[in-house]
Formats: sequence, C-alpha cells, structure tokens
Amino acid sequence: MFDVVVVGAGPAGASAARAAARAGATVCLLERAELPRYKTCGGGLVGLSVDHAGVDPSRLTRASVDQLTIAIDGRLTRTRRRPGRPMLSMVMRAEFDQALVESARAAGAVIRTGTHVTGIREHDAGAGRDIAAGRVADGHITDSHAIDDHAIDDHVVVAVRGGPDVVARVVVGADGTSGRVGAYVGVRLDQVDVGLEGEFPVDAAMARRWAGRMLIDLGPVPGSYAWLFPKGEILTVGVIGSRDDGGALRSYYADMVRRLGLDGVTPLHDSGHLTRVRAAGSPLRRGRVLVAGDAAGLLDPWTREGISFALRSGRLAGEAAARVAAGEPRALDDYPRQVEAVLGPEMDAGREVQAVFVRHPGLLYTFLAAVPGGFGLFGRIVAGQTTVANQLRRPGVRTLTAAITR
Repeated sequence: MFDVVVVGAGPAGASAARAAARAGATVCLLERAELPRYKTCGGGLVGLSVDHAGVDPSRLTRASVDQLTIAIDGRLTRTRRRPGRPMLSMVMRAEFDQALVESARAAGAVIRTGTHVTGIREHDAGAGRDIAAGRVADGHITDSHAIDDHAIDDHVVVAVRGGPDVVARVVVGADGTSGRVGAYVGVRLDQVDVGLEGEFPVDAAMARRWAGRMLIDLGPVPGSYAWLFPKGEILTVGVIGSRDDGGALRSYYADMVRRLGLDGVTPLHDSGHLTRVRAAGSPLRRGRVLVAGDAAGLLDPWTREGISFALRSGRLAGEAAARVAAGEPRALDDYPRQVEAVLGPEMDAGREVQAVFVRHPGLLYTFLAAVPGGFGLFGRIVAGQTTVANQLRRPGVRTLTAAITR
C-alpha cells in the first residue's frame, strides 16, 4: 500500500513522484521499460523546462543554441543570432529522464522498472463497492470484477502483468499519449500529429558547422515544420505535422535529410511518434486517478513542445496526490483547476498561433526573418522570459490574429 502510485517515468511521472515524495507521501513510480531508455524527442529544453526540471541541466546539456536558421521548405534561408543569450539547451532524453528519475528516488520514491500496467480499478469504501473495475485493453475497460472492500479505505488498485497488484490512495497517470491511464480517465484529444526523427552521428566539420545553431524549416504540409538540433557530434533531425498528412510528411523528412547531406549517414535512432493535444474541457481526473503530461494531452498545439508542460503538470499532480493521501480530498478538484489556470492560457494561445501558421506560414517566416524585434521576441519566448499567451493579450494582437484566421 502506497500513498501515491505514478505510472510512467518520463518528465511528468518523475516530476509527480518527486513532488509527492517531497511532500511526505509514500510513492511508487512504475515504468514499463528498463532505464535508461531511448525516447523519440527533439531534446530541446526551453527556458520553462530548465526552470522546472529540478535537476542541474548543466551536466546534461550537450549544446546551447543562440542562433536560429529559418527557412521555408529549404528556401529563403536566413540566420539570426543572439550572441551569448542561449534560447535552448540540448539534451539526450534518455539522460534527462534518468536524471529526473534519480531525483525522485533521492526524494524517497520507490522505482520499479520493467513493470507493465494492465489495469486500474477504484474502490469507494463509503459506498462499499467498486466505483470502477476492470482491466484496460486497447483503450477499453474489460473483465470487470470485484475486489476486497474490507482491508483498505478509498483506494486504487493498479494491476501489473506477471506480478501482484499495487495499491495506492491516489494514482497519477503519466504513461504517454497512448497510455492506459489516459484511456481510463477518458482523456479527449482534438489534434493528433506525427513526428519523424533521426539522430545522426556526424564528423567534426559538420558538428562545427551547426555548433550553437538550430534550424527551423517551415514545411510544405500545412502546419508542419522541420528542425535540426545540434548536440555536439550528433544532429537530431525531425519533422512534425498532422497525422492525416503522414505520406507527405515522410517525403518531407526524406527531403530534409537529403538537403542536410545526411542521407548517406546511418542514424543511431530513426523513429516516429504521435503527439496528441487535449481537447478543451477534457477530464484531467477520474475519481482518485489523475493524469499529467502527454497522458493528459498537455502540450503546445503550435510547437508541440511538451517537456515544460509535463514537468509543471506532473509537479501539480504529485502535490495534489500527496494532499489527498494526507486527508485533503478537495485536492482532487483543485488539480484540474490549477492545470487550467497555469497551462490553459498557453495551450489556447498555441491554438491561435497554429491556426495562423496553417493558413499563412509565410507570416511566421517574415516575423522571424524580417520584422524588427520579431526574432528577439521569439528568443525571449523560447528562453522563458515571456509567453505567447502574454503577447496575445497585448492591445490589437488578438484582433489581428482573429482577422487573419477568418
């Protein structure tokens, strides 16, 4: 019996486990894979991620970026610079996630890897019955059955493959966009994108060419873009766009790799993943089960940046779970309100910018490449010194974006 069980050891899960343990809760963090493990991700930490990581990023950072090369499908290339003012810190996700997990362990969380969660069921002692029971398979709850309702008060049972159930007063689901906990809670999604990415080893000359400089290429598919993130002698290259345009995105990715002169290089990793954005009003909890990070669809609809959202929602979930375990049931309702207050405005702003980007990608290019102050503002947003939401509150800006997307 634990106060809090966290499912998934990515940034959201590790952040939740660490926050709950620091608040005095007994915590068990369950992870399906063995750690460290590869994770498809650009690995660029924006300022908010660095601020909320809770670990020293300097020992994990492979490179810092203070230059941006912007292009439109390989054309009109222009490079802008912020000398000595880094915008992004580049990390390898396996190393970053491992550091977060170790910080949760240091706070007192029990870490169990190689643990495959197969189901969630809740018991309401006040009603003397299960309020939900069953195993989750392919997004559906199946095989409903009763559990012992005498040993413990209100609790959640987490079923795992090949081992005994794990029991908690509260569960935090942070098991990704297609995880079982999000399906149990009933998370709804209204934007699904596919990302394709490779990590390419390069020689010293190529590494020097991209040192301190990232590439953003606004793609031929509406709402898509490509990136190159330098990490010393490894370049991370990827594209992202709507899942409905999967074929065109695969062609775009192949074109980008060729343009960069990497088509003859065997990548260390070459993979794809889906990003899913939460629909407005989608639930963030069901009973004593909370969801955070990608499991809740919390990310920027425009950039698809999710690490900062995962770290912040994970911390809020962990703190709320610890409060519930300590006898404050109202924290279950506080958590969705906190997420809406902290992350809701940023997601709304991201939707507005993405709507403009889909219809008029040239406006974004012009803003970054030619408009006085545009690149500087972008740098401040990425560095965490301001937010898109704050900028959209400026007089006339929201009216302009609304007019553009009509």
